[in-house]
Amino acid sequence: MTGGVHPPSPERSAEVRRRFAEEARSERPDLATLCLLLGAEADGALDEAGLDAAQVELDRLAGELPFRPGSPRAWAVALRDLLGGRYGFHGVAADYQRLESSLLHEVLRRRRGLPILLSVVWLEVARRAGAPVYGVALPGHFVVGLGAEFGPAEERVLVDPFDGGRVLAGDDAETLVAGATGAGLRPSMLEPAAPLEVVARVLNNIRAWAAGRPEESAVGLWAIDLALLLPAHAARLRYERARLLVRRGEFSAGAGELEAYAEVVGAVDGEVAEEVRGEARAARAMLN
Repeated sequence: MTGGVHPPSPERSAEVRRRFAEEARSERPDLATLCLLLGAEADGALDEAGLDAAQVELDRLAGELPFRPGSPRAWAVALRDLLGGRYGFHGVAADYQRLESSLLHEVLRRRRGLPILLSVVWLEVARRAGAPVYGVALPGHFVVGLGAEFGPAEERVLVDPFDGGRVLAGDDAETLVAGATGAGLRPSMLEPAAPLEVVARVLNNIRAWAAGRPEESAVGLWAIDLALLLPAHAARLRYERARLLVRRGEFSAGAGELEAYAEVVGAVDGEVAEEVRGEARAARAMLN
């Protein structure tokens, strides 16, 4: 359940979305800013002072790291000792059941969250301190890399913020991938994840969380809306949005979006387009 998290006013939501779209389309999108704006769309209590306080907290944590500890492993140990050790940032299985685990300001407050949000904390604190750091979007379990992004693999270190910043060794990364997907680790899985890719994955997680909770369809809807503001997104998101509107009882709006999607799809697959038009007709029939 969303617990104490309540949506913002329509006016606040419109402003948050405008800023989110602007940041996402900037030359160098800022990961913390995007994640915090996402949080402001989820939580109406997160005002401008709250957004600033979260950034200040990331700055404060970065200021507690040793000055330039040295090698990637030394950075990894320093981050683990500070964030996982002194401040207790980590995750547990129950965190997957909470929307707050996907909201950066709540993760900073609770020091608990999903692997990807805890990784955002590691990334932002390390980046502010000058560490060579990047995100690694392993299937099912996001982790953090330290070292030159495209340098020799043996000079890079992976850490798991969900496990308090544990430094991965040997086949640990392969074990994480196998546990999540049953498949093997491919070198492409270790490539750095860009900020917009991280944000898209956070939104995917929120959509998946809401999909299993019909009473939280409003959360799923704003997660789709934010994903559609990212410069690169799957066209099928519009179909997902239309179907969600229909499930919410917004039959006319859903039918209109289904028809618009059918027009787009019709250029490449007439059969699928006709199926979607059939869904639109069924939605309109619900109005009678």
